[in-house]
Amino acid sequence: QAAMGNRFEARAPMQAVVVRVAAKPGETVAAGAPLVILEAMKMEHVVAAAESGVVKRVLVEAGETVTDGDLLAVLERAESVAESSGGVLAPLDEARQDLAGVKARHAWGLDENRPEAVAKRRKTGQRTARENVADLVDEGTFVEYGALVIAAQRRRRPIAELIERTPADGMVAGIGRVNGARFGADARTQCVVVSYDYTVLAGTQGTMNHLKKDRMFEVAEQRGLPVVLFSEGGGGRPGDTDYDIVAGLDCRAFQYFAELSGHVPLVGVCSGHCFAGNAALLGCCDVVIATKRSNIGMGGPAMIEGGGLGVFAPEEIGPSDTQYRNGVIDVLVYDDVEAVAATKKYLGFFQGKATEWVVADQRLLRTAVPENRLRVYDVRAVIETLADTGSLLELRGGFGAGVITTLGRIEGRPVGIVANNPMHLGGAIDGDAADKASRFMNLCSTFDVPLVFLCDTPGFMVGPDAEETGLVKRAARLFTTGASLDVPFCTIVLRKGYGLGAQSMAGGSFKAPVFTVAWPTGEFGGMGLEGAVKLGFRKELESIADPAERETMFQQMVEKLYQRGKAINMAEHFEIDAVIDPAESRRWILSAIAET
Repeated sequence: QAAMGNRFEARAPMQAVVVRVAAKPGETVAAGAPLVILEAMKMEHVVAAAESGVVKRVLVEAGETVTDGDLLAVLERAESVAESSGGVLAPLDEARQDLAGVKARHAWGLDENRPEAVAKRRKTGQRTARENVADLVDEGTFVEYGALVIAAQRRRRPIAELIERTPADGMVAGIGRVNGARFGADARTQCVVVSYDYTVLAGTQGTMNHLKKDRMFEVAEQRGLPVVLFSEGGGGRPGDTDYDIVAGLDCRAFQYFAELSGHVPLVGVCSGHCFAGNAALLGCCDVVIATKRSNIGMGGPAMIEGGGLGVFAPEEIGPSDTQYRNGVIDVLVYDDVEAVAATKKYLGFFQGKATEWVVADQRLLRTAVPENRLRVYDVRAVIETLADTGSLLELRGGFGAGVITTLGRIEGRPVGIVANNPMHLGGAIDGDAADKASRFMNLCSTFDVPLVFLCDTPGFMVGPDAEETGLVKRAARLFTTGASLDVPFCTIVLRKGYGLGAQSMAGGSFKAPVFTVAWPTGEFGGMGLEGAVKLGFRKELESIADPAERETMFQQMVEKLYQRGKAINMAEHFEIDAVIDPAESRRWILSAIAET
């Protein structure tokens, strides 16, 4: 538009056809008010007033063709006006009709508009899917994918009913930040969240929510984001009708999710019933956090009955105490609130260093192991004293009691701690303990969390009963896992360090860790002392006829080996790096993980 003194002109910006003349001579218009509407290539272009003014002349009519630069109207400047017949701006908070329609559609899926569904959750003491997601992600950061999807059942149910009854096809999915206030509003704290909604068709896996999972898992892979899966649901859904499917075994969700394993942290959260396909996805997760009222199984009641295996209530299938005891559940909590809190805490170990921490008086460690070498002690109390206060998150606490595996922090730095438990089999490593430790070591190595081994073991469990459990392969996995660790690790021997079991607590050799040290209570041997005497001095002992005299000789030989294997003698021969004051343990650990 060109200005000429007190007047200015409006000209055509292109060759076009005049669709409508919006302003009339003598009319006062506001800046931005439409003057002439043009059409070019089937698109409308608005020629508007550059500033407030009075229309003096309009030189075109509807249907007329104009070329670039043709004069359309002449205006005379006027006092600035707030509005005119064609230039009224809507208030910013007022939704236009198209936006209002979208907002109304989204509203169908919100908890406040589904009081009956919310009431059912309250009866079972559970939160809704949206409540759990809102508690997990930082406020205002969640962007939802596929919120307007409905169940693929248009052939059997009216659209209006599907919109009302099957919002989001029973799955809340999107991206949000977790722990952003603590670890920063950047990529480290972004997370993909996928939550089945049990209030929609029992959280079953429908055609559309399968597609949503595919989409979210692809995004997680592309961007390297952790995934949190709220898994409650009844498995496959046979009632979808909109797509011709015979068996549906070509769906990609299980493949895509499994491919994420080892690349990004996968956290499964279960509250309530979780069967079949939902359970399969849950089992793919690195860590399963479940409430006490959860039931987890590879088949639900209908599948079990259909297979002729009996009739069972859902509560009889995979209850939480069973699944915690057998290692399916890593962290057992009371309710949804605790489950989300544990999820946040777990994700934090992969998000960075905490800037603030509190620690117990480390002098307490000096008396943590009794002077009586035969007296057991609580190694969990040792770990709690050693780590930053309140930082621990134990995994698989109900399974493999011979080993404790827990995430924690040392001066804010994340670490994984593997400790023998002398209160179970004297700290001997059985098959379950070996599996548990190997899995945990692999988890920490995969996601760059340094490892601290607290060794107090007489070795691997032995005997016919132990071998019935396949111990040979399970124990050997500790060595293969230890040899493949890609993170710094260190070993502190609290008391017993005997045989192959002790070596497995040090990556296969006492020279494999960044350091191997002992507390003053440390004792060592190539095998258990009693076994070493019986094996090495069998003929000498058998030559003693008197049982009492033989026992005396046996105990003397054991004592001699014990004195030889004391921590100071090991350090003198440089088979370990040092014998340390237990109160100095954190300083040693920090020396090993300082650059991580």
